[in-house]
Amino acid sequence: MEQKLFLENLLTNGYVQAIASYAILLIVVGWLVGRKVNSSSAFFVAGRKLNTALLFTTLIAANIGAGTTVGVAAIAYKSGISAWWWIGSAGIGSIILALLVGPKIWRIAYRYNLYTLGDYLDIRYSKIFRGLFSSMMAVGTLALFSAQLLGIAWILDVVAGIPKQTGVIAAAVVTTLYFAAGGMLSATIVNIIEVSMIFAGFVAAMPYIYSYVGGWGGLLSKVSVNLPEIEAQTKYFSMDGIGVTIIIGYIFMLVPSFFISPGLIGKVFSARDEKSIRIGTAANGIVQLLFAIIPVFIGMAAFAAFPALSNADLALPTAMKEMMPLSIATLALAAVFAAEVSTADAVLYMISSSISNDLYKTFINPSISDKSLLKLSRFITIIAGIIGVFLALKLESIISALTIFYSLMSVSLAAPLVFGLFTRRASNAGAIISSVSGASLTLFCTFYKNTEPVNLLIGTLDTATKLVDFGFTKLNAATCGIILAFAVMSISVILLPSKAEPLDDTQIKDSGELRVKDKVKR
Repeated sequence: MEQKLFLENLLTNGYVQAIASYAILLIVVGWLVGRKVNSSSAFFVAGRKLNTALLFTTLIAANIGAGTTVGVAAIAYKSGISAWWWIGSAGIGSIILALLVGPKIWRIAYRYNLYTLGDYLDIRYSKIFRGLFSSMMAVGTLALFSAQLLGIAWILDVVAGIPKQTGVIAAAVVTTLYFAAGGMLSATIVNIIEVSMIFAGFVAAMPYIYSYVGGWGGLLSKVSVNLPEIEAQTKYFSMDGIGVTIIIGYIFMLVPSFFISPGLIGKVFSARDEKSIRIGTAANGIVQLLFAIIPVFIGMAAFAAFPALSNADLALPTAMKEMMPLSIATLALAAVFAAEVSTADAVLYMISSSISNDLYKTFINPSISDKSLLKLSRFITIIAGIIGVFLALKLESIISALTIFYSLMSVSLAAPLVFGLFTRRASNAGAIISSVSGASLTLFCTFYKNTEPVNLLIGTLDTATKLVDFGFTKLNAATCGIILAFAVMSISVILLPSKAEPLDDTQIKDSGELRVKDKVKR
């Protein structure tokens, strides 16, 4: 009887009806576009046809997800205005992608007909390094996907009391179905709808939230009641209130993540020319820096109004449900749903490309036909959706899930990619040693169980806090791993220089220039 009543309430819930209708629209559009996708090129790089506007749309849709909405609002709920550094670091990384990394790696991808970042690592370093990185990414990316599923689940929990397990499954079904249909091409078209919904929803919500807490003055007053100690109030409204160690960790982890991410690099590979990359990607970075203010304020407003939430991840959906009229709340919550789903499709791209193209085709079946590769990619997308559900049910919070992914990626790839693009002396041996050294240090500092401090020669690991004390500052495990990886890579270009011929990354004079297909067999 209770289940029947719950189902009836669910079907008549205005929020659920709006979100369900929106989800059905995304699936239908994705499958309609997917009917035109009949090659792996269209699936992975959208036929390299994305202009400035489309590239901007698909990048900003990928970058505004669970972390930048529900996750950042949760950080702001607990730590205040310094939560800005999460999205701020991502925006800085996106601008570096636009101006330095993106155009250079796109020229190589265009000439050598590369589909994924793994393809680049193969011809720049080796199949071994490609396999090493792709294996780590296949694991880490599932954590990133699960974070998006969690974001959607929390929304459904707040608006309709839907259990976490059911919400996670519903989220996985929506994202997996439309991405499996058409890959990058369907994701790009669907992203247009999603970005429109995201900006419309958040822009509409902000005036109501601002008014609900009584403006900036009301926010200050309410927070001071919830945090009676002056020191706590000062930290809450300070840009370094979350702590210098955490801010440095965000910068080292997130800035490189947003110019080396396989998902974002894959979108750059889909651009039709360098101009589209520079303008579209830079605009995406600038919008991130500006957008960062919104979830931070919402999280702080939620703390001011609802200081006793059981879970900080509920801050944003609770604020959007309780602080505005039903019509605006419905639009705003649909915007958050759109943000999580739009990032999830970028994550599914990384998973499907890592396993099907970078691992299966490279090491198991190099002669696989284009049609078979397309079918395999769609199958892997569905399997990844199922695994993501189980992982999401195990993880505690969105930020914890994201930290796993971003740490693994930055530690293992940032140094090899930067050195590989900007010096011909970077070698395969140096890349492997750098990646393994950085990842090993990070994993050791994170999971070492002994209670006694550990002397790491350059600093002392506090096994209780998992921070390394250098005397003048303390750094987290991922930051130390990234620093070590760059140090090892720097030494390797001197002691183990590459003797291979450099890749051709000179300017492309004509968009119709022939690609060097004979160098990368497909």
